[in-house]
Amino acid sequence: MNPVVLAFVGDAVYTLCVRQRLALESGEKTGALNKRASEKVSAHGQSAALERILPRLTEEEDDIFRRGRNAKKPTKSKHASVGEYVRSTGFEALIGYLYLTGQAERIEELFFSEESNV
Repeated sequence: MNPVVLAFVGDAVYTLCVRQRLALESGEKTGALNKRASEKVSAHGQSAALERILPRLTEEEDDIFRRGRNAKKPTKSKHASVGEYVRSTGFEALIGYLYLTGQAERIEELFFSEESNV
């Protein structure tokens, strides 16, 4: 599947996972929750999260990430550096791939475990 399409799916999956986690673990009001979620799902937030999980990726996962990172994108980011934007696309492609291949537990393990602290 096209890595940009994987990133399209991965963006939605990651956003939902972050919002779900915040809603279940926080007693904050929606305005505060939205601000926290936006920080985590931004290109900058995803790039930072990626740094924490890169050493734990399998060879196949790393390949998916690199394909997403190197894919030609139809848009540019307004609020992130080019480096952060391309890395976040790879990050989203990886999540999209894991989700579409039925690996929800791996998403949880990589991105939402205690050691990931995403």
